[in-house]
Amino acid sequence: MMVIIMAVDTSIFAIVTLVYLVIVLALGYYGYKKTAGSEDYMLAGRKSHPVILALSYGATFISTSAIVGFGGISAQLGMGLVWLTVFCIGVGILIAFIVFGRPTRRRGQELGAFTFPDLFGKCFKSPFMQKICGFIIIVSMPLYTAAVLIGGARFIEATLELPYDVSLLAFAIVVAAYVLFGGLIAVMYTDAFQGAIMFVGMAILLIITYSLLGGVTVANTALDNLSSMVPAALAAGGMTGWASMPEFLSPIWLTMITTMVLGVGIGVLAQPQLAVRFMTVQDDKSIRRAIMVGGPFILMMLGVAFTVGPLTNVYFMEQSGQLALEAAGGNVDSVIPLYINASMPDFFVVIFMLTLLAAAMSTLSSLIHTMGTTIGYDLFSRHTTIHPSMRGIQVGTIVMIIISTIVAYLLPGSIIARATVIFMGLCAASFIPAFLYAIYSKKPWTTAALLSLLSGAISWFLWTALVHVKESSVLGISQALFGVNAVLPMPWQNVDPIIIGLPISAVVLGVLLLVRRCCPPSLSGIKE
Repeated sequence: MMVIIMAVDTSIFAIVTLVYLVIVLALGYYGYKKTAGSEDYMLAGRKSHPVILALSYGATFISTSAIVGFGGISAQLGMGLVWLTVFCIGVGILIAFIVFGRPTRRRGQELGAFTFPDLFGKCFKSPFMQKICGFIIIVSMPLYTAAVLIGGARFIEATLELPYDVSLLAFAIVVAAYVLFGGLIAVMYTDAFQGAIMFVGMAILLIITYSLLGGVTVANTALDNLSSMVPAALAAGGMTGWASMPEFLSPIWLTMITTMVLGVGIGVLAQPQLAVRFMTVQDDKSIRRAIMVGGPFILMMLGVAFTVGPLTNVYFMEQSGQLALEAAGGNVDSVIPLYINASMPDFFVVIFMLTLLAAAMSTLSSLIHTMGTTIGYDLFSRHTTIHPSMRGIQVGTIVMIIISTIVAYLLPGSIIARATVIFMGLCAASFIPAFLYAIYSKKPWTTAALLSLLSGAISWFLWTALVHVKESSVLGISQALFGVNAVLPMPWQNVDPIIIGLPISAVVLGVLLLVRRCCPPSLSGIKE
């Protein structure tokens, strides 16, 4: 591995970081002072400003997994991932806010729901629905939380040459502190501040990158000229270059489109930590106004990451005669940190470190808050409909951050992007059809929604464990049962589980509702 670490002026870094932490902790204290009860702690009092909603939503959505993990993947596979930017704006912002956001706010306020699982439970009048949603969150979210922790810790490790363990623990402790005491008010205000830093940092990164490489035209032409240097293994998988899409339906095309673009673009619609944001504003007008901020924010975050990622190949080729992934020792999660340290002036190393800290802390705080409320309110509270236990939520928060930190220690390299799509895919396959049904139906049928949720989750897991080779080869279940890493041949091994689980979940719900409509319950044998 080529190691290029630029020394950062210690005094400048110390001053900037101190100012940043003081502001974050001050905002956390503001949240603490504004938190007068459970509704404030869990839903920011249902009176968040549209700009705060948009920046908090965007900063929570865009974590170090997008900047570091997916930025590294784009360095490996090329600019085709820009389609994920388009998809995330169209689906993750427009559809999410208009189709999901407004009815979620209305139903949440009407029913007095505090959390995503609580909304399910109250829409369907079913404590069991609340519990099963909470269980899925607690099982899957620590993986995503661990990926966010890793992304931030890796950059600190590369930049300051601090031990990885120290970086990881520092992240967890600082974020957990203001989440524990300030609740969602603290989370959303710190998210907004961190989102502003992220926007500025990514804008500067794009400008400096093109300046280093001779301008937009020169840089993009140089990237296109690297097509002949695509590694043999990637070329065999369908890659045609870093400035073009892979061959249609090739293994790399299937991975890029079904896993990255669809997995993340659709998966964002039913992420609990994002859906609950819609219940923090007081009217539909606030949600409409938030779209005008959320769209440009996502464009800057993902568009820059997926443009700069491939261009790192041009930089490292000019500097050392290596492609970016070679320079990073084969670890995609190290490409962006290495590029920043190798190419950027001192002042931007500090700025970008704050950008990554902000990205990690904003997402991490939301995940911690969601897991804490799920444990302390949805799963183990005895008074979930009237008096949420603040102590129980805080204890749950501590437990889940400890678990997530342990998971981060255990995960292998090049895992950030993979962990992200796993979490988002499971959420999409499990929740989306039932979620839509819950917020649009005045009298939703609990049995149909439950079977839809379970069928989506189970089919997603079976495809993950037995077919999708990225996971099935690691889990070893298919090998143990059938003697092969995946039970189906190519190209099925590259089709993401969301492509299977989500349609099954939707079909199950649709068929059951059709049967119920055509046949009275007394004739069909289906219970109400």
